[in-house]
Amino acid sequence: MPKLKTHKALVKKIRVSKNGKILRRATGQNHFNAKETGSATRNKRADKQLFKTDEKNVKKALS
Repeated sequence: MPKLKTHKALVKKIRVSKNGKILRRATGQNHFNAKETGSATRNKRADKQLFKTDEKNVKKALS
């Protein structure tokens, strides 16, 4: 059986860190940001780590 192809949309949305963690972009950055506090805006700039169960599925899809 041939190897499965990598899901390219998934690859564009995530990043694998040096220690193997799967990082994603923080949500809610597109609009309605004027009413938020400065700390909320700064927190959205950082990448977030996926949940462990999702991380397992993503690693399986990438391989």
